[in-house]
Formats: sequence, structure tokens, C-alpha cells
Amino acid sequence: MASTIRYKFSQKFNFPARRAYRWLVDYDSEDLSLMGDVGRRSIEKISIDKVILDDTYYKGKNRIRKRKFVQLYPDRMMWVSTHLIGPTMYSQFFYEIFPEGKNASRLDFTGMQTDHGRNKSAQQIAQLATKLRTVDSGAWKKLAKEMEKDLG
Repeated sequence: MASTIRYKFSQKFNFPARRAYRWLVDYDSEDLSLMGDVGRRSIEKISIDKVILDDTYYKGKNRIRKRKFVQLYPDRMMWVSTHLIGPTMYSQFFYEIFPEGKNASRLDFTGMQTDHGRNKSAQQIAQLATKLRTVDSGAWKKLAKEMEKDLG
């Protein structure tokens, strides 16, 4: 049986919430490189609030493909990404932007990553959650810097 690894973090942006949200959900083929990954992304817009992201990551000689269904909730400045294929299949990631005064905002992230390996102990799950939080929050720090370059 799979395990679910839950973890959270927040990321601040030096831009108003609505502007940050629009920048973050304006998906582009270069997004992976902005987060420090090597790979390629294709984007299929299903409707104004539904997107399929097809990502292929290259790690040395390994190739990892992840296909994600993203549901946008613009009125809440929120989106949910559900992994359809790949090593984290059936994982869900929740993103919501909140105002932090007039000219700043904050992303609250909640990850619910599915681990398809053998059952994990509570201690192993906690260690994985710490590792995932560190890796993912690091990628979001890079995105915040890219937002500064792009919008600043």
C-alpha cells in the first residue's frame, strides 16, 4: 500500500497577490529551468481554468516523465495539481496566494505526495516530508527570484 507524505511551506513575493498569481499560473515551456531543473514542458490548455502539464525531467542518464492535471481557482488565487503519471502518480499539491499588505503576497503550499514504495514508518514519512519541504521550497525561492527579474 502507498504512503502519503504531507508537508507545507510558505513563500513570500514582493508583488501584490493578484499579480503574483497571474505570473505563477501563466505556464510556459521554460518553467522547469526557472525552478533549476533540466527538462522540457508541454502545455495543453483544456479550458480557461484547466491545464495539462506534461513534464520530462533529465537527471543524468535518467528520464522522468510527469503528467499533471492543474485546476485553477482564480477567484481564490488558488490551484491544485494532480499527478496523473510518473513516480508520484496520484499526488496532489495545493497552492494558494494571500495578500501581505498592498504590495506583497504569500504562497501557502501543501503537498500530499504519494509514495508507491513499501510501507513506511512514521519516522521515515517525517524524514521524507522534511526532505521534500527543503527541495520544493528551494525551487519556490528560485521562482520568487525569477518573478523579481521578470516583474521587478
